[in-house]
Amino acid sequence: MRNGFATLPLGPVALNVAGLQAARDFYERAIGLEPFESLPGRELLGSGGSPVVELRASPDAPARPPGTTGLFHLAVLQPDRAALGTSLRRLLDAGVPLDGASDHLVSEALYVRDPEGNGIEIYRDRPPGGWDWSGGEVAMATLPLDLSGLLAGPEVPGPPGPARLGHVHLNVSDLAAATGFYTGVLGLDLTSASYPGAAFVSAGGYHHHFGLNTWNGAGAAQPPAGARGLAGVTLTVPAAEELEAIAGRAEAAAVPAQREGDLLVLRDPDGVELRVKAAG
Repeated sequence: MRNGFATLPLGPVALNVAGLQAARDFYERAIGLEPFESLPGRELLGSGGSPVVELRASPDAPARPPGTTGLFHLAVLQPDRAALGTSLRRLLDAGVPLDGASDHLVSEALYVRDPEGNGIEIYRDRPPGGWDWSGGEVAMATLPLDLSGLLAGPEVPGPPGPARLGHVHLNVSDLAAATGFYTGVLGLDLTSASYPGAAFVSAGGYHHHFGLNTWNGAGAAQPPAGARGLAGVTLTVPAAEELEAIAGRAEAAAVPAQREGDLLVLRDPDGVELRVKAAG
């Protein structure tokens, strides 16, 4: 690790949605999030005090065209395997079809889509002491997940422990440019470049806080401005010094950045808005 970030809390992910009430109902009923704040045209949901998703009513916004850059998935991290099993039961009870289910060595994950087609991963981490690091990269894979074993796990009485936004995975147009931005400007560490067409970056020795892929094709176009789907991501660095360091690196790289109160707002090479703030 070369960066000094001990942690990198993420959230919320902001999504432009055509059907605000339907999206809110889905994230509550099927994903298990709690309403945090309700304003005209806006719903903020999360878990245990951590914001996860901000839904913005955009009924007249164009749809995100297939094959463009943007959100691959947002990932909701559960506290343990029992909570992941509860999540699976909740999805099945709600009649939500699985897009996939994988063992990634560092984690176990379920994949679904919200009513607007946005990808969602629901996962639990294996203990970090068991992650296999070599040469600064962590071993990850995509193996089948034993859903029967997950469902057979104990049902813990009462509500599950708090979930949070664990990572965000993006479709990008240029993997080298995106990786260079997230490492060179944001200051994250490259943790894996072994997947074809993908790279993963993180702070604090995590397996990844951002996934980047060109699976929609190198040179993929950006969606129209204000399109439905990803509107931005908020992330929190540990201290004001880190925020100022990002501002300095952005200026050196000729990346435009604006101040909005205590936020530093900048865009990655594919136009994704990142709202960075310091903890405290």
